[in-house]
Amino acid sequence: MDNIKILLAGYCGKMGRAVSELAASTPGYEIAAGVAIDPAPVNTAYPAYFKPSDFGGHADVIVDFSHHSFVESLLDCAIKRGIPLVIATTGHTEDELALIKDAAKTVPILKSANMSLGVNLLCGLAKKAAALLSGYDIEIVERHHNKKLDAPSGTALLLADAVASATGAGKYVYDRHSERRAREAGEIGIHSIRAGTIIGDHDVILAGKDEVITLSHSALSREMFASGALRAASFLIGKPAGYYTMDDIVAQYMQ
Repeated sequence: MDNIKILLAGYCGKMGRAVSELAASTPGYEIAAGVAIDPAPVNTAYPAYFKPSDFGGHADVIVDFSHHSFVESLLDCAIKRGIPLVIATTGHTEDELALIKDAAKTVPILKSANMSLGVNLLCGLAKKAAALLSGYDIEIVERHHNKKLDAPSGTALLLADAVASATGAGKYVYDRHSERRAREAGEIGIHSIRAGTIIGDHDVILAGKDEVITLSHSALSREMFASGALRAASFLIGKPAGYYTMDDIVAQYMQ
């Protein structure tokens, strides 16, 4: 079987380099080319471009670890050339999200705020726990390195959306110091810590009367995210147009 050829967006970032290294050491994968909004001087075994449209070679799938503002040009390339697209970036605007959903009518797109199978399993477990433990207070704590720009993390919001869908709660509270009041029922607290070189830790805390259940995930290296991205790339090959998530991959192992 031929290697899956990947057009890697954001190849010169931390995650892009992790995907490059893992693809190089994993049979069945090959980085065909890299693209980036602001290419850095990174030595690669493949050609690199500023824009997806500059790439004239063959790619089986696009993997995006760049910046949310790059998504329109990636979608344009995916649609024009019929290439599946894995979107691993976060922070998309409402307009960008609408473009993604619209493009998924034409090509297969898998979007996830977190490429880790473990994190997405955590989402499923948190959703089930929230549904079972009705009335429990739910708080989400996320910890990342001190260079991370956005807060809360996309994964924290992914977890919040999962438990909210199970409980009907819809009020996310990010900061409690500005108001002196008791916690209200139905709130989901989301808290961000930025320190040191923490790759990514997430806790979902469910607290009821006389007991606390904590579901946790810790990322020990970026390779786990790269591994999930390669698995997502494989998953999309041959799929019909549509909007997919990592839940669709996890579901294969939950049946």
